[in-house]
Amino acid sequence: MFSLALPHEYVHTMFQEMPDDMSLDLPPFLQGLNTRQEDAVRQLDGPVLVLAGAGAGKTRVLTTRLANLLYERRAGPGEILCVTFTNKAAREMRERVAGLIGPMAEGLRFLGTFHSVSAQILRRHAELVGLTPQFTILDTDDQLRLIKQILRAENIDDKKWTPKQFANLVDAFKNRGWTPDKLPPGDGNHFAQGRGAKLYTLYQDRLRTLNACDFGDLLLHSLTIFLNHPDVLASYQRRLKYILVDEYQDTNVAQYLWLRLLAQAHHNICVVGDDDQSIYGWRGAEVDNILRFETDFPGAHVVRLEQNYRSTGHILGAASSLIAENQRRLGKTLWTEADMGTPVRVRAVWDGEAEARLIGDDLEAWLARGRKLSDAAILVRAAFQMRAFEERFITLGLPYVVIGGPRFFERQEIRDAHAYLRLMVADDDLAFERVVNTPKRGIGDATLQKLMQMARMTNMPLMSTVREVVQTDELPARARNALARFLNDIDRWRQDAQSRSHQELAELILDDSGYTAMWQADKSPNAQTRLENLKELVQSLATFDSLPAYLEHVALVMDLERDAGEDAVKIMTLHAAKGLEFPLVFLPGWEDGIFPSQRALDESGQAALEEERRLAYVGLTRAREDARISHAANRLVYGSWQSSLPSRFVDELPEQHVDTVSELAPQSGGWSAYGQMGSDRAAPLGHHHNKAALPQRRRNPAHDEPSFHRGALVRHSTFGIGEVIAVEGNKLVVSFDDAGDKRVMASFLEAVD
Repeated sequence: MFSLALPHEYVHTMFQEMPDDMSLDLPPFLQGLNTRQEDAVRQLDGPVLVLAGAGAGKTRVLTTRLANLLYERRAGPGEILCVTFTNKAAREMRERVAGLIGPMAEGLRFLGTFHSVSAQILRRHAELVGLTPQFTILDTDDQLRLIKQILRAENIDDKKWTPKQFANLVDAFKNRGWTPDKLPPGDGNHFAQGRGAKLYTLYQDRLRTLNACDFGDLLLHSLTIFLNHPDVLASYQRRLKYILVDEYQDTNVAQYLWLRLLAQAHHNICVVGDDDQSIYGWRGAEVDNILRFETDFPGAHVVRLEQNYRSTGHILGAASSLIAENQRRLGKTLWTEADMGTPVRVRAVWDGEAEARLIGDDLEAWLARGRKLSDAAILVRAAFQMRAFEERFITLGLPYVVIGGPRFFERQEIRDAHAYLRLMVADDDLAFERVVNTPKRGIGDATLQKLMQMARMTNMPLMSTVREVVQTDELPARARNALARFLNDIDRWRQDAQSRSHQELAELILDDSGYTAMWQADKSPNAQTRLENLKELVQSLATFDSLPAYLEHVALVMDLERDAGEDAVKIMTLHAAKGLEFPLVFLPGWEDGIFPSQRALDESGQAALEEERRLAYVGLTRAREDARISHAANRLVYGSWQSSLPSRFVDELPEQHVDTVSELAPQSGGWSAYGQMGSDRAAPLGHHHNKAALPQRRRNPAHDEPSFHRGALVRHSTFGIGEVIAVEGNKLVVSFDDAGDKRVMASFLEAVD
């Protein structure tokens, strides 16, 4: 039985040293389990569904069940499949099992993520899908580069139909278990004018030629092998006598099919999950997988883990009543032996700024009680909500850390937007370099490197060099024209700045430059978040007197952020918070349109509403001691004030578990405060920080340029030797022996004796 592990005698000896007074049918690792947990651990044969509520100890059940399989000699370490979703979860499980059964855990060959286990299988049978065992697994950059090659070979505009869009489309196909030959008619029609299916075939063929896989192929190829080669499937069905699955509610179609095939022989499959915490539908997770488990495996033993070891009674009461509004669920009610604790606080505030002030005050009071900032978390529905809290905490000097992504001002799209805005204030070489080809303008790295080399040669700033070079023949016409257009745009925007507010100017630049359109065309999951962040940036400009004042504020914010210490409040999205817990949890922005997300409701209707409600449930159950919900009566949306209604989820909270407080009075001076916000926050703080970063090597070309006259022989590093035929200040027209007539800068020439 123990083909890949230690003999039975090792297991027997390992447990012989139990105390004499302990029953042999109750090994040490079963002690301390509650009745439901013990049931899940000891019910070893047949299909088992463990519905594990939040904070109910599911990881302990899973690891203890695995240890019990070995203790009961039902299977050896090499005969158990245990799959998780993250490497972190797999490592934690392996460590816990090792703590229970010792070195035998090292023989758990098939304990890992879906993709790591699939990779093992694929290495062994690679030739069955046209690969060799030495196949390469492409990272994201290599995948996008390969897709770009395919799009160009098919004469598809990769700016309109981006490689990232296609990569996401392919990922969606593979999550559904669709190889190119099984793609349903019509799927992929929305990409490249109906060419998505053909491109998918070309992409998969190219991967085979390269002996490579992308991440999705690991599962798809092993699934294909099982479906097309029954003998291979049968060998794994015989070998893997027991299957354990973590977070089953997050499985996609391909993972579901893969598991069902492997479980067909023995039906010894135990899945652990919580249908009420299925929140990843947007990346392919199918909550129906867990909802129909009893149909897929008739006679399944169902265990509901409802005793919560995390939260207080009021928090669990509020969360349970909220999630009970969902129709598509298996149903369970969490309870705890802990005290009722503090009711969930629901607070109505005047606006987003008041919300940030309120939470900042709460955190200072939390510190005054001797508690740690690291015990508190702010969980937002959308990343753009973070900015108000970040700025408030910087003002108060409260350390914070953004989990699962960069801070607001460190995000790619915000840095890009700031670079555009810096160019409105001064010729900023670093800003110019960042956005000169963002979005793509046909100005490649080689062109940029040549421009920088020219700037060094002439001891001039980069932008000054570019303004000179676009009037010459130093660069290919395509790059020269693109640079000239970009410089014209910058000059036009600077002219517009004389008659527009800095908020209107920012909107104009982001739209006119094509930057907004670039993210609108991007179909990656985070593209919409980037667009929301840009809108939040434009909105925040309204509270500053001038663009230089805003940029100065950003410079100080970025500098202060580096001082955050270890004891810092956590800011993250609700999705990123799953699996975590904190004594104090803030849940801001519970307003219809924000939470539940109007975009999600528009796209998926009732199914989206139920997933949004599950997300609210996840947020509430992250709190151990104190949960505080807030919603604002007014929000500044895209530069205009709008009234906001409380989220429908607020109405679904039970009165007996909630303490509702209204703080709707306008703060900081009443209505007139809105007229003062900008001046209060945007007082000049010194010289614009970017000026100091500009190269300190300016000179007056009119005085320092070398002097040439008509008829002089000159040498150019690119065009060779020629004769000056016209002089136009610091620019010359030269008739080169090989390159013909070219207009060049005098700085790039040297005299030929």
